[in-house]
Amino acid sequence: MSATALAPRALYEEVAERLRQRIFHRELEPGSWIDELKIAEELGISRTPLREALKVLAAEGLVTMKVRRGAYVTEVSEKDLADVYHLLALLESDAAGVVASRATDAELQSLQALHAELEAATTDRDRFFAINEQFHMRLLEIADNRWRDQMVADLRKVMKLNRHHSLFKTGRIDESLTEHRAIVQALVQRDPPLAAQRMREHFRNGLEAAV
Repeated sequence: MSATALAPRALYEEVAERLRQRIFHRELEPGSWIDELKIAEELGISRTPLREALKVLAAEGLVTMKVRRGAYVTEVSEKDLADVYHLLALLESDAAGVVASRATDAELQSLQALHAELEAATTDRDRFFAINEQFHMRLLEIADNRWRDQMVADLRKVMKLNRHHSLFKTGRIDESLTEHRAIVQALVQRDPPLAAQRMREHFRNGLEAAV
């Protein structure tokens, strides 16, 4: 991470985003100690905005604060993953049901367009992962419940500590794509119970690949 000029938004927010991306890209490994002095020096900042940024990441579950030991990148246990996937399955299956019942044709077409991009990205895991997330966030946007959106956003940050690696398991990308096809089909058919069911199955299979 270079000490390039930071954006004009609140300094601690920019620092939090930089650290967040380092965690997601495994530049800061799960369980590793966060060297505040080193990072502050790299960014050319004092430790005050850095500590505020760490508080933000701790609230998101990405960082764990240990008394008299400092901040550590959170290690996600199998129980943590199971709990996160359980809640995401509940929230996103409900959103899928809402979309199946209320979405406009144009909104459904936007999901179909994202799915088409997903179909074309199977040989690029990073791109597949990014489009997959766009699809889920677009579905939530259409469902239009900002409280659910906030909960899902926080849960997905914790999931990203592990989930990216689940796509490297043999056959998981193809399986995920098949599950997405089934979700889109249920949405286009405007079948809320089926859309919700397919989304629950997607998360159940995702958890099996992640642990």
